[in-house]
Amino acid sequence: MSSLPKVRVTFEIYPDSLEMLAEVARRYGMADPSKALRCLLDYAATDGDWPAIFEEVRCRRCG
Repeated sequence: MSSLPKVRVTFEIYPDSLEMLAEVARRYGMADPSKALRCLLDYAATDGDWPAIFEEVRCRRCG
């Protein structure tokens, strides 16, 4: 468990992304979608392949 306090932030995401975070939270017994997002951010920061994550364009809304 982290000793750092959480910081409240505001950002914009698409409705389907929020639905995905809510589904992940339900599926894995997390408290809320923000916990799912924190898990994804922790993964990206520690184990994620940053070039694979950020260099490839995966825009589902550009088509």
